[in-house]
Amino acid sequence: MRRALLATGALVWREVVRFVRDRNRVVGALLQPILFWGLFGAGLRASFRPPLGEGSINYAEYFFPGTVVLILLFTAIFSTISLIEDRREGFLQGVLVAPIPRSSLVLGKVLGGTALALGQGTLVLLCAPFVGVRLTPASFALSVMVLLVVGFGLTALSFCVAWMMDSTQGFHAVMTVLLMPLWLLSGAFFPAAGAPSWLRLLMNADPLTYGMAALRHVLYPGGGAPTVGLPGAGPALAATILFGAVAFMAALLLARRRPAGAGA
Repeated sequence: MRRALLATGALVWREVVRFVRDRNRVVGALLQPILFWGLFGAGLRASFRPPLGEGSINYAEYFFPGTVVLILLFTAIFSTISLIEDRREGFLQGVLVAPIPRSSLVLGKVLGGTALALGQGTLVLLCAPFVGVRLTPASFALSVMVLLVVGFGLTALSFCVAWMMDSTQGFHAVMTVLLMPLWLLSGAFFPAAGAPSWLRLLMNADPLTYGMAALRHVLYPGGGAPTVGLPGAGPALAATILFGAVAFMAALLLARRRPAGAGA
């Protein structure tokens, strides 16, 4: 157990160090979502129709929580794509033959990516008052907890994809057709209210929808337009925790039963 915990801690620390040393990853993970927020927030402001409810909200404010979740998604992608690099460099093979359980490898990579995602998401979350979102100590603490669960689930899911890939090109292709639609259909980009029934059905089936709903509920404890039509805070948080647990168990099963990169 001690050896497994030490291995997990070493892998987490390695992920953090590699990320900090690679300035391009730091800039890419933060700058691209912020650019999306600035451009879409300005471009769609006049045509945005907020959900019916008490009060009003402009598109820049509505899109802000979605931008925070997008940062989590990009960080999860960038952190788990290193699995493919580790395989090419021989580091992954060395870890796999080491006398430690594969669960240590999975947990170390997922926790490392989650720590990076949480750090960047929290940094941007502190800017919420500048877009009209009032942060209290309670709402900030609850928001960080939600980001932790969402980041863990997204990183575990990205781990599953990266584990089966032999090339970064294949990983990016899957990311484009799987992970980005998860975000687009989560209610981060547009509200479910007013969407066609078939689109609302897809949004309800999207596990990230519930993480997005939980984040909006804790940022707006008084309710109002930003939370109209969303699942309740309790069910949304429960579904988000379930998503993280299922994604992590899938990552464990893949690591134990399938050679890294097999079948890509």
